[in-house]
Amino acid sequence: MLSRIADALVPTVGRLSVTTDTRFTITPGSLFAANHTSLADPAIVLAALRRLGADPVVMAAAGLWRIPLLGHALARGGHIPVFRGGRRAADALDSAAQALEQGRSVLIYAEGGLPRRRDAAEAAPGSFRSGLARLAERTGALVVPVGQAGARRVTSGSTVKQFAGLATAPLRRPGLHVHVGAPIELTGDRAGWSAMARTAVTAAWRQAATRLEEPAALAA
Repeated sequence: MLSRIADALVPTVGRLSVTTDTRFTITPGSLFAANHTSLADPAIVLAALRRLGADPVVMAAAGLWRIPLLGHALARGGHIPVFRGGRRAADALDSAAQALEQGRSVLIYAEGGLPRRRDAAEAAPGSFRSGLARLAERTGALVVPVGQAGARRVTSGSTVKQFAGLATAPLRRPGLHVHVGAPIELTGDRAGWSAMARTAVTAAWRQAATRLEEPAALAA
């Protein structure tokens, strides 16, 4: 349901385009890893993946479950709340592993949070936390790198700017692009798996940003 909602809403705030690597395939039980730059990008990524025939469950901050309507949609869709610290922190990985082993795909934001920058420019993904590598090791899931660009044109910056950006987006209709790379199997030294995944997501992000002719991507 959440993917359907995203696919319906995203075209009202921007012009979404989607590309894939020529080797991209949808394999049940895949781990989609996307860069995280804006509060808007989960909806953008879900809309793009739905167009490709994928409908993953999302690992997202547990606080979202407290938002009326959204929390209901998240719970109904079997999405996975992520609690920071404490005894419940590991529950998200257990739930994600179970979903993957049941053949469901999972969307993870391995950076673990949003950048602190307040401008609307693009930037390469930050360091990845260990959750993605731990899931891949535990389940053997393939990692599908997803790069998105343009979400910061919808919402970014201070709280006031975020609301203003969302309110004016239907008039501005900024360009949004998602590029999905070829699935990869994390191999070699396990200590380097997070870096390997980040490299693949960065390459996908660069493809997306270049499509939008983002200066930060072209110069990086």
